[in-house]
Amino acid sequence: MRLTRALQLAAVDLYHQAWRLIILNVVLGAAIVAVVFATLAVRPAIVLAVLVGPVIAAVMHCAVTLAQTEDLRLREAVVGLRRYWRRGLALGLVVLVAALLGVFALPFYARAGHFGWVFVALCVYVLLAFALLQLVLWPLAVFESSEPLLEVARDALRAIARRPGASLGLGVALLLINVLGVAAAILPFFTLTIAYSFLVSAHFALPKSPLREA
Repeated sequence: MRLTRALQLAAVDLYHQAWRLIILNVVLGAAIVAVVFATLAVRPAIVLAVLVGPVIAAVMHCAVTLAQTEDLRLREAVVGLRRYWRRGLALGLVVLVAALLGVFALPFYARAGHFGWVFVALCVYVLLAFALLQLVLWPLAVFESSEPLLEVARDALRAIARRPGASLGLGVALLLINVLGVAAAILPFFTLTIAYSFLVSAHFALPKSPLREA
């Protein structure tokens, strides 16, 4: 789906299902905030970030369900958690490892001398590409639930390779939306920008639904 169309449909879904998405957004935001505070108190608590993965998978299941059917019930969050918690843990672990590698690699290369900044730039590029991959990978991981995760990851890479410009536009658009959400809110994690981002990613990454076309 075209990026502009994905943004429009996600806005329509957000309007019609706002109160349900607010609840899901608050639950996910609370999980993220809890991990952040735990990490600030005890540094090794960062490993708890893996537990956010199943929550993300549950919310993404709701976003995919809404994107494909135009309908959503809150019980879908429980369904998604039960069905995708293992995938959520696996993907959450991958994200955590990538984030930790970035945290250690960037200061290391920044102190490595004049040529170290070349590797800093390379690390930043790789991390941004990895973040962009997540926007396509998570909705596909829910939608292609019968496929192994490695095959889903290949599908995500192929999808980005087919539409590199649109995929980059997706990342930039969602970054701007969430930055504006942070700037406009006292409690940024409790705005609807996260839920909206999930919806846009689901519309963008997945094929058009026959139910919605009908």
